[in-house]
Amino acid sequence: MTYFTARTIEADFDSVLERTRAALQKHGFGVLTEIDVQATLKTKIDVDFRPYRILGACNPVMAHEALKMEPHVGVMLPCNVVVQQTEAGVEVFAVDPAASMSAIDNPDLLRHAQTVGEHLAAAVAEI
Repeated sequence: MTYFTARTIEADFDSVLERTRAALQKHGFGVLTEIDVQATLKTKIDVDFRPYRILGACNPVMAHEALKMEPHVGVMLPCNVVVQQTEAGVEVFAVDPAASMSAIDNPDLLRHAQTVGEHLAAAVAEI
């Protein structure tokens, strides 16, 4: 089982980042957090790094359902979606929630995580 779904797009980084936000929103996800890894590494340890953003995406309805099924599942939320510059283009990849939720012995939660993963994969496919 892979732990993410990905695709590479031949476009500029900023446009792919905006398209990613729009695709997530279309599938019911909001971006709660955004980490600019490139800027953080430069500021904290003076390292030059490629453009790399981690978006903490959340579908409130789906998150609420997961929290009702498993009160400690919040340690695995939100779902991370990454946009990074590569030599081949801009890669967008999203966590497969079922991969991480399989660590929890709760079949209902796993089925729910698979549904969340389908929505994330659909968003990535549309970018």
